[in-house]
Amino acid sequence: MSTNAGLDLLRGRPLPAIGTTEAKLQQRKLDALKRGIHRIPVGSEHPFGVHLIGVGKVGASVIESFLRAAPSDLLDPPGSRLTALAVDIGDQDLEGVRSNSAQFPIDKSHIETLSLDMPTMDEIQASITQYIDFLKLEYPLYHPNPDSIAWLPPETPMRDSDGSVTRAVAKAIYGRAYYDGNRPMLKALKRFAASVEATGGDSIVCIVFGLGCGTGSGIAMDLARHLSSGLFGRRVLVTGVGIAPHEKDIPVDSSARLHTVFSELDVLCDETKNKGVTQSCGDLFKNPFTAGFIVVPQPIGLEAGQASQIIDQRLASLFLERRGANLWEALRLLNWVAAPNTQHSAARTPWGSRWVHVFGFGADNAGVLNHDLRAELGLSADYQPEFLELRTSDTIDDASAEAWANALNSAFSPEVPTHRVTGGPTGVVQYLLPRIALRDLSAFHGAQAAYDAQSAARRHTLHALLLEQGLLLCEPSTLIEGMAGASLGGGNQWIAVPLHQLRAEDT
Repeated sequence: MSTNAGLDLLRGRPLPAIGTTEAKLQQRKLDALKRGIHRIPVGSEHPFGVHLIGVGKVGASVIESFLRAAPSDLLDPPGSRLTALAVDIGDQDLEGVRSNSAQFPIDKSHIETLSLDMPTMDEIQASITQYIDFLKLEYPLYHPNPDSIAWLPPETPMRDSDGSVTRAVAKAIYGRAYYDGNRPMLKALKRFAASVEATGGDSIVCIVFGLGCGTGSGIAMDLARHLSSGLFGRRVLVTGVGIAPHEKDIPVDSSARLHTVFSELDVLCDETKNKGVTQSCGDLFKNPFTAGFIVVPQPIGLEAGQASQIIDQRLASLFLERRGANLWEALRLLNWVAAPNTQHSAARTPWGSRWVHVFGFGADNAGVLNHDLRAELGLSADYQPEFLELRTSDTIDDASAEAWANALNSAFSPEVPTHRVTGGPTGVVQYLLPRIALRDLSAFHGAQAAYDAQSAARRHTLHALLLEQGLLLCEPSTLIEGMAGASLGGGNQWIAVPLHQLRAEDT
């Protein structure tokens, strides 16, 4: 929080006690942010280079909305290019992407859908028996665990209680399409990567999926690491965009799925935990989200369909406004806020345990500000940002803008008052809450309790990341006391991630 410690308020000059290097560097960082060090000049004609991957129904819906909203001159600046890929199990939610892709010039875009077939369990098991060979080819230093080929028991249900494909099965279907047969998933990602790298300017790839979606969350982690660490060789910035489930969209027992999703993201995005994974599983498990991870909460008080439509529109505007400049500015801001005071803030900064960034938005009239913003976004009372930027449209009246800034200051008490910038979509305000820890999300604690209440067999189906390594991430280690990651069968796989840290429990 801001403080007057060390200041002589009567004389208006610093006392000797304020002269710590850390305090000076922190002040310089915040001053640089207020000056707009991360801003892109208004009217800049930089090439458009925002590329999208949508996984599952939720991700495909965002891409469809983006394609519908894109202006006809989006790709006019020289070097501009659009690459989009929608991936799902089954074809029923992909037609909207295909039908809205014809308006883009084929020499400046590559828009593709990939429907993964729903195989039988016998077909899945045939692929899994070859996984050790697949992984040896993918990563020569892979240490095989013979018991790891049993990571998807044949009796595993293909669908969850809410009708969605279970996460473990979704992972297996993706792996079969990536590693086995004619490898349609690998080929699609290669085409996607080649198109991105043909962009004439800087590129950012956004991987969008539903955090509560069995298909989306079951596939997205592996897809992200195959693309970011594999095909891109970590040369292209990749950001994750996870859309929180609507409270009416996910049954109570299925909320347990969120715990494994949060945990998997935690061991990828927190660089300390990530080192504990790459130590045993290899460099291909480095954090693939090199430009950070954004969580999009559900609007309060709306039905699921209406809320989904609004989220799609708001994300489309974030990707499109000012030809993507708003997104670039948001990511630059997050990087500067996260940078340690001792490090040059322009450097790309690894994230610590506070890797969650929340995307907030609302109508720009002051009438909505009677709500408790902190509670509506599902944040704890302890969370406090260093810096908060409110983006408004050019047409908002000063009273409404000031009301929103005051509401954000009152709800979150940033170290410096909320800074307002323009360039947002008409009728809407947008803001990013930076550097949030999982323990600050109310959904995290509910999901953890729901996971703990499930049977061991049921918990197994909720996992995805690290299954092929022979590990159940959220279970106590069977080899190293106090660590996470139960090794399947009689295997000896391990990760150096303390279980109490993964569960955000005090020691």
